[in-house]
Amino acid sequence: QVQLRESGGGLVQAGGSLRLSCAASRLTISDYILGWFRRAPGKEREFVGAISWNGSSTYYADSVKGRFTISRENARNTGYLQMTSLKPEDTAVYYCAAKQWDRGIYQTTATAYDYWGQGTQVTVSS
Repeated sequence: QVQLRESGGGLVQAGGSLRLSCAASRLTISDYILGWFRRAPGKEREFVGAISWNGSSTYYADSVKGRFTISRENARNTGYLQMTSLKPEDTAVYYCAAKQWDRGIYQTTATAYDYWGQGTQVTVSS
């Protein structure tokens, strides 16, 4: 059974940083685009960003552009979301997801993704 497992969430003060990891098992992530989504309390799930299968291209939501960076280490079968200059409005459960490499990183709808992690909570205090 394919698994994506996020880690690295926690409580941080506004202006701080966190790095989330997404470890894959029974899935070779080099065949997949990795995306990050988040869901804040009472809100819809929101696209955060995505990275191409080889890491050459990334795409971010306007709300995180310039503050968040997505990367990947295919040799470790792991993706990352580096978050800096965090704001209270970044508080959410963060999810990583994977979709086939040829679907394009600019398609931001959640339904385009095949596999999902269970999520990790990020809380930013003011």
